Amino acid sequence: MLKLHGDETPSTIKEVILRLKVKDATKKHIFTARKTDSLRHIQNLMRDNGISAVPILETDLLAGMISVNDIISALDKGYIDDPAEKHMTKSLIILEDEMPLSYAIPFFDKYSYRRFPVVDKDGRLAGILSSRDILLALLHELNNEILELEKMINAEPADQMDRIKREFIVKKFDFENAGRASYELKKTLKDMNAPRQAVRKAAVAAYELEINIAIHSDGGVLAFEIDDRKIIITARDKGPGIEDITLALQPGYSTASDWIRSMGFGAGMGLANTQKVSDDFTIESSPKTGSFIQATIYLQAADEQAAEVG
Repeated sequence: MLKLHGDETPSTIKEVILRLKVKDATKKHIFTARKTDSLRHIQNLMRDNGISAVPILETDLLAGMISVNDIISALDKGYIDDPAEKHMTKSLIILEDEMPLSYAIPFFDKYSYRRFPVVDKDGRLAGILSSRDILLALLHELNNEILELEKMINAEPADQMDRIKREFIVKKFDFENAGRASYELKKTLKDMNAPRQAVRKAAVAAYELEINIAIHSDGGVLAFEIDDRKIIITARDKGPGIEDITLALQPGYSTASDWIRSMGFGAGMGLANTQKVSDDFTIESSPKTGSFIQATIYLQAADEQAAEVG
């Protein structure tokens, strides 16, 4: 199973996982049974459809689960004609479809279950999530990434180190797509053999600014410009602006709502981290014009710093 710890997972896969929600990987076409259905009926359902677990419903709500092990026990002990409600597992670990997928992945290590039921905001069964479903969703998303990058390949060869400019639209609360600009920037810099320290700093700055636009503004644009000396990352949004810039730059300060925080965003480190990794940093904001933030990272300075460390 994929793990999201330290350096064990490639950075590209981490970036894709962080954009996905549980619902993006959930298998929605599933077979269910009622509490009054017999275990024999469920056994036939499993056999005919090649499945090893069946959610048990009461009206539209999830009431329990019958696994293939439950069926084996029923056959051994002679109660295969009992109703499901007498033997179903009622204490279930349940995932919500709006959860970030990165939050769900550790469940497969923490618990011995091979799959988890997924419910919507109203508690209705939305599907089943297995490790295989996660891998298929990840492969699909990575394939989409490749197709997008192919469309966006600049006509000029990257190794010429000519000026490269890209712009990305960032929509409010669009966490599924926020992160694409930072991924493209990192990919471009690696293709140019830019210093690793510069690549790391630029990726951090771009990702933090991109997420900030999605969380705190009504939408905007994340752009980057690269030449043979520097990387300039610019974030512009439509408002409502930053009320207190000095306060907003303090690590840990955040105006994000509780539901944003519950999704793993809004920790209050975005602007602080961006300023920390930037060689030059500019920020302007007003309620009328929105916010303008520019982070500059010098390639030569990053190269020299890396050489000193080495």
